[in-house]
Amino acid sequence: MEEEIKNKEVESKAEEKFTAGRQGLARAAKFFVEFLETAIIIGIIAFVIRFFLVQPYVVEGASMEPNFHNKDYLLIEKVTERFSDPKRGDVVVFRYPNNPKVTYIKRIIGVPSDTVIIKNGTLKIVPAGSNEEKTINENYLPDSIKTSGDMEIKLDKDQFFVLGDNRSNSSDSREWGVLPKQNIVGRAWLVVLPATDFGIVPRVQYNF
Repeated sequence: MEEEIKNKEVESKAEEKFTAGRQGLARAAKFFVEFLETAIIIGIIAFVIRFFLVQPYVVEGASMEPNFHNKDYLLIEKVTERFSDPKRGDVVVFRYPNNPKVTYIKRIIGVPSDTVIIKNGTLKIVPAGSNEEKTINENYLPDSIKTSGDMEIKLDKDQFFVLGDNRSNSSDSREWGVLPKQNIVGRAWLVVLPATDFGIVPRVQYNF
């Protein structure tokens, strides 16, 4: 009888361990499923943010000095351009028309239907619907920076004229032509790094 009682106790403990093991596996499986669901949701949110709202961008080179520097870490916002056309003065990141695998960052100077005139170091615009030449006051550049080149170009629908702020060291519309709207990725919105320059990228207001 005593031996039988011991056997039952052993069986009972074994059953308890088995039950506890099953419960542990069930809890682990539940945790894994919940973790996987959370990871998928976070991934979807990150995908939406990355491809539809904002995108990181690292400046390469000196073409946008003195306002942006090599290795500056920016956030590019994509929302504004979905609901309105890019504005004159906006700093945009775009796919280089001659090699869409490469991205550039430049400033929009001419918008669709503008006529852009560069002559004797002076940058002028004949805005859409006007016959009057307007000299652009680029107060975001030092007086020592001049716009080299000699050209006049009329922009068609969905075409933009872009320049680097560092006019003497920039591959831009003076060299390779107009920028199609479809190539624009987004507008420079926030400087993240270096921390000393952290802040919103100001939008330019010209004198016309």
